[in-house]
Amino acid sequence: MDNSVYTEEKIQKIVAAQRRFFRTGTTLPVQWRIRQLKRLKQAVLDHEADFENALAQDLGRSQVEAFLCDIAPIVTEINEILGGIRKWARPETHFSGLMCFPSIFTKVYKMPYGVSLVISPFNFPILLTIGVVAAAMAGGNTVVIKSSSKSAACTAVLKQFFAELFPPEYITLIDGGHDVADMCLAQRFDKIFYTGSPAVGKHVLAEAAKNLTPVTLELGGETGNWCVIRKDADLKDAARKIAFFKLTNAGQICININQIAVAKEVAEPFLHELKKAFIAQIGEHAETNPEYPKLITESAYDKCAGMAEQYRDRIIFGGVGERQTRKYAPTIIYPVHWDEHIVQQELFCPLLPVVPFEDAQVDALMETIADREHPLAMYLFTKNMKWANHVMQTQQYGGGCINEVCIHMMVKGVPFNGTGHSGMGAYHGEWGFREFTHPQTVLKGSNRFNLSLREHPYGGETGKKKMALLRLFER
Repeated sequence: MDNSVYTEEKIQKIVAAQRRFFRTGTTLPVQWRIRQLKRLKQAVLDHEADFENALAQDLGRSQVEAFLCDIAPIVTEINEILGGIRKWARPETHFSGLMCFPSIFTKVYKMPYGVSLVISPFNFPILLTIGVVAAAMAGGNTVVIKSSSKSAACTAVLKQFFAELFPPEYITLIDGGHDVADMCLAQRFDKIFYTGSPAVGKHVLAEAAKNLTPVTLELGGETGNWCVIRKDADLKDAARKIAFFKLTNAGQICININQIAVAKEVAEPFLHELKKAFIAQIGEHAETNPEYPKLITESAYDKCAGMAEQYRDRIIFGGVGERQTRKYAPTIIYPVHWDEHIVQQELFCPLLPVVPFEDAQVDALMETIADREHPLAMYLFTKNMKWANHVMQTQQYGGGCINEVCIHMMVKGVPFNGTGHSGMGAYHGEWGFREFTHPQTVLKGSNRFNLSLREHPYGGETGKKKMALLRLFER
């Protein structure tokens, strides 16, 4: 099939072919899935250089950053799946309970949804394509991938990668723009997994609703991820970690720090440490440093530069860029009030607005954050563990760290997820397996020793006896 130009008819045929393949039962045996996942892992290792080159073309990522952020996490993810899939996929056996007598046992089978659609983003085009596909494969699904047209080099490499590795009726990648994505969403899939912005997430959910298709959304958070720095924080440590994180992928990360709230009592020394940390890690001219990533498109660069111009009088570090290379330096904007426009949207760029607050009013600040849409991540820097633990257990957000940034998503056995405007559903490891499987409950009946307890008559003395037994059984 010539896929150089996609039409709705072509995409319909791709989905139909995958549905026929799924119904053969080929993907159901766990051992078969394990063989495919091992092939996937080895292929990732074999194509490491191809992926690194594509990431450099699309996002200006260095080899180290490409391996650290895209390739190594895929291998780790597949290893976790291979280590646990037999246990995860095993049917559960439950005691049926006295109310179900004489049926003693009930099984819960982990059934794949079937034909899944994975829509992946531009910011981590390798990780957030292959990593999600691995979860879908672990669950026993077939996969149609719609990759981002913005990361064209990575999409081209991924398309060839999957075409060489698996037959299209099992895994296939479709490229193209938003029109092609809409053609995909018009099909009846059994599961949709989307990673991207809340605005597009709403569109995906609306289209999926037409077929009542279950959806997982991994979104960035409409009003951004906060990092709160109290007056007792280790300022040098916080600055070092924040600088590293904001430099990574030039801020184009869904869990990145969108804005910092810093206690007024330590604002000046913290900002001093943050500037020093940026310079130590990337130099005084990040926009000309070959290790520093670039923004994905010229329009993304223009949006970043345009917003920086609106706050030109409050830029205390950075504020410069090279449009030709699409590199914009990490930029600190201070002071910013908590209700300004820049801290009520996801920035997805190297701009870093800093909001001062009085440390004694920190709980009021947290109330303000709680009143906004739920972020994908929350970061706290403080020595007050009682306060920090309370915040992390009472605020609503996807995940986060205390005195650290981002690495909560690297921990094995825990979910990566959002809530509300930052998403729905979860994945990584067993959580990804669960996301791509449907638990089916099956009770095995018996034709012997069946009681008349559930049958009519319900009145008179018979009814009284049945009520006594029912009250006994419900204990």
